[in-house]
Amino acid sequence: MKVAFLVAPEGTEQVELTEPWQAVRDAGGTPRLVSTKTGRIQAFDHLDRADTFPVDETVEAASVADYDALVLPGGVANPDFLRMDEGAVAFVKGFFDAGKPVAAICHGPWTLIEADVVRGRTVTSWPSLRTDLVNAGATWVDEQVKVCTGGPNTLITSRKPDDLKAFDEALVTEFSKAAGG
Repeated sequence: MKVAFLVAPEGTEQVELTEPWQAVRDAGGTPRLVSTKTGRIQAFDHLDRADTFPVDETVEAASVADYDALVLPGGVANPDFLRMDEGAVAFVKGFFDAGKPVAAICHGPWTLIEADVVRGRTVTSWPSLRTDLVNAGATWVDEQVKVCTGGPNTLITSRKPDDLKAFDEALVTEFSKAAGG
């Protein structure tokens, strides 16, 4: 199971990157950090700078065909930067077109909205995204984790860092199914 973690050069909520990353590794998978620029990304602990992490591959060089699944961590700035990058948006849409599972937490669904892949889907998110998601055609629910199979792929969404345990369990389960494990 090879999993792309798509993040902007800065603004990712660190715990929403590191905990799912470790869950994928613990399940025997290979997580890879994909970003819009080479080098290192700057993660955040809410609004404070946290650690930096090395980028494995740029979105321009990455191919959906090389991955079994995609994770979109949150952080307010991270998905806002990503949704302004055509390559990042196309990369996200590619997972839906290929029927591969995608997991997004907190503000991560903003990038899904830009990719126009939430219409008809049931999702959750940080509460402030509710109106954006509904306006984009999604059904929004206030649940710890939501696994939606009513579309071309499995979509796993969660609200916030407090939901990470449930989010990690759901994404590992669904990603393993998709990878044939």
